[in-house]
Amino acid sequence: MTTRKVAVMGSGKIGRMCTHFLQRCGSYDVTAVDQSATNNTWITNNIPGAATKTVDFTDEKALAKALEGQEAVLAASPFWHNARIATVCKQVGAHYLDLTEDVAVTNKVKELAVGAKTAFIPQCGLAPGFITITGYNLAKSFDKVHDLRLRVGALPRFPSNALKYNLTWSTSGLINEYIHPCEAIVNGELINVPALEHLEHCTIEGLELESFNTSGGLGTLAETLKGKVRTLDYKTLRFPGHRDIMKLLLHDLGFAKDPEGLEKVFERSLPATDQDQVAVFVSCTGEKDGRLLEKTYAKVILHKEIDGLPWTAIQITTAAGSCAVLDLLMEGKLPQSGFVRNEEVNWDDFINNRFGRHYADVTQATSSDAKADHGARAGLSGKIEAVASANGVHV
Repeated sequence: MTTRKVAVMGSGKIGRMCTHFLQRCGSYDVTAVDQSATNNTWITNNIPGAATKTVDFTDEKALAKALEGQEAVLAASPFWHNARIATVCKQVGAHYLDLTEDVAVTNKVKELAVGAKTAFIPQCGLAPGFITITGYNLAKSFDKVHDLRLRVGALPRFPSNALKYNLTWSTSGLINEYIHPCEAIVNGELINVPALEHLEHCTIEGLELESFNTSGGLGTLAETLKGKVRTLDYKTLRFPGHRDIMKLLLHDLGFAKDPEGLEKVFERSLPATDQDQVAVFVSCTGEKDGRLLEKTYAKVILHKEIDGLPWTAIQITTAAGSCAVLDLLMEGKLPQSGFVRNEEVNWDDFINNRFGRHYADVTQATSSDAKADHGARAGLSGKIEAVASANGVHV
């Protein structure tokens, strides 16, 4: 079988999971590219067959040399490198995919995709990414969509500090989504709402959680559904109390103007954990065949061992999303040039994919009659109950 040449940019938490998935499946000849020789040594020691290159990501010429001959490039590096990586991909004629939630980076990728002979697919990890695919799939099944609500949280299984949080993915990415404005559709209008606001409380499979606005999780979905839904929003799930402490740090203590400073504090003070979980909840309410109906997807994914190595839930879910999209691109099931939205990914193709299946185990989307007053809702055989806070919105 002929293998396809792909490069994974970044060999940190998510990048090494992407490299593992792609190299182990047998369809790809993977080169892991990182600025850190230490990260690349981990790849060499743990993922047989994967090649490595140590490259300065700020050196465009060095990047071009490293990526020459690659059919596709998956950027799993810090988001501020992505615009340069995407620029180089256009130069060398490689497909480009990334995991970023950063809106400015995605806008730059859109610009680069104009006239490109290869595909540019940003935001194809977990959120944005899988959550976008799921939300759009539910929305398409209605004659008329009223409300679409997306909720995702990467959480420790055993929180022990005041934030009730451990570092499980990019610290800079975490802080970034807590600072910038968030897209939402309210009363049919596409607007920006502030991060950390519109607090709700909910229970998902026994987890008592809060949710609040964070930026970037919708990807291009708000633009796609503008004028087609009454309400669309994305919120991050955390354990109760997290939001208030983050508002203290970012606004009262001024770290919103010094995100690098807060990143240093977090890296110094918050331990990482390999014992994590990812909670996903998507609820869509609308009209179908004259009935008011609700459809729900919900799942809690845990860390686990794969192929003899321990992996975190956030590694599995983020890498599964991006690797599934890469697979579908290589199979010709997605456009082969220009800007490609996650909404163009077919749900059945994704969930039946060898990587997408990590979202399919145990839980499938279910539907139930929705009360006209949007009262208490139930989904997934009674496992999920979601109760809004004083703002009157039901999850």
